[in-house]
Amino acid sequence: MKSRTECVVVVGCLLTLARFTQAATAVGASPPTFNRDIAPIIWNNCAACHHAGEVAPFNLTSYEDVRKRAKQVAKITHARTMPPWKAEPGYGEFEGERRLSDAQIATIQAWAEAGAPEGNAADLPALPKFSEGWQLGQPDIVVQMVEPYTVRAERPDIFRCFVVPFNIPAGKYVKAVDYRPSNRKITHHALLFLDNTGMARKLDEADPGPGYSRMGGVGFLPSGGMGGWAPGAAPHRFPDHAARAVGANTDLVIQTHFHPSGKVETEQASVGIYLTDEAPKRTAATVPLGVRSTIDIPPGARDYKWADSITLPVAVEIPAITPHAHYICKDMQVWATLPTGEKRWLIWIKDWDFDWQGQYRYKAPVELPAGTKIDMVYTYDNSADNPRNPSSPPQRVRRGEQTTDEMGITFLSVMPKNPSDIKSVREAIRDHFLNLRGGAAAEGSTGSGLGALLGRLRGSTTPVPTTQAVK
Repeated sequence: MKSRTECVVVVGCLLTLARFTQAATAVGASPPTFNRDIAPIIWNNCAACHHAGEVAPFNLTSYEDVRKRAKQVAKITHARTMPPWKAEPGYGEFEGERRLSDAQIATIQAWAEAGAPEGNAADLPALPKFSEGWQLGQPDIVVQMVEPYTVRAERPDIFRCFVVPFNIPAGKYVKAVDYRPSNRKITHHALLFLDNTGMARKLDEADPGPGYSRMGGVGFLPSGGMGGWAPGAAPHRFPDHAARAVGANTDLVIQTHFHPSGKVETEQASVGIYLTDEAPKRTAATVPLGVRSTIDIPPGARDYKWADSITLPVAVEIPAITPHAHYICKDMQVWATLPTGEKRWLIWIKDWDFDWQGQYRYKAPVELPAGTKIDMVYTYDNSADNPRNPSSPPQRVRRGEQTTDEMGITFLSVMPKNPSDIKSVREAIRDHFLNLRGGAAAEGSTGSGLGALLGRLRGSTTPVPTTQAVK
């Protein structure tokens, strides 16, 4: 049964379509055509993923491609399933929004209802030129896993780290990174780290086969992060004026989470590196809210809450935010409360979908003064009514690394307004993680690798905060 709100939305959309159709009939106007009205919408909002060699399962690069799926396109755009853009409007202003207007949706509906006419060939705009394989164009440097890795057929999931040597030319800095798995079907996610200690190479040498096994960490304290990849993610771009400096003799370490598909598969990922001559003038820290391990969702629970908060010690800019969870999360809210009491939304996702996630970059960095409190609250639905629940019947779900476990993390990119405050930011986040709710002692029993890491963090400024479950 639909809620009152859902019924109002459906009725509103039907009325919009009815008014569009009646207006066209009243003036004797012809219905929308593909070449004049639909192609511009599809080319600008859909074809980037729906063309040969990309992630989408079929092409939408010609009239015939779209015509034979006209009813399907009308249905999924009306439901706002496609284009995939999960952030709610009005709760953060982001770059690259993939959102159709009500008028565009009504036009697609009217076109499909009219039998999907093609129209005058002279009205057809040129299909955009898409970069082959790399979303940001050809990288300056491309590195690849040294050898393919064979993923077994059956679960449990596999966590494996791969060491990839690479060299950044003198005077160059990393401004963006694009990760391309060769086999998306088995890649749950990947995280990229830098190692200038040689420790990752030693771990690789001690472990037979490509790479080395490691869950919950990479086995060393990274000298920097390089972003990551998950289904639907865009390339990782460092904030303006905060490119990544990479020293000599530094390895790239790819930590990959594999989800076996039921048959033996192989993976040999590539990483594209984009460079700039501009030396970094500012430093960005990553604040990962929500990393502790007390998520425990009973079967049947429809409204389980998971929350975390942290107070910023200095004035900062937030250029980007990356929410992350697994399958049964349904709602994500992250906001800032200023010292004045003003509430400022950072993001709200009301229909989380694991298959469409990634970094959301603000059109302009969000400026927050010292003393601002940042809150996150995620809601999970572990009932049989959740169509994305991977377990039938529902099972108890705890925090963990497996795909059928859960997480609730918000990665915030944070740049102090005063670059010299970066150490204060990192120390405050570290202390928040170590001292709140038992610190290292509590984490040491989780089996996630965080206990060992925390012992090393006591003298470090690496940011890792804490969380709490809200029942």
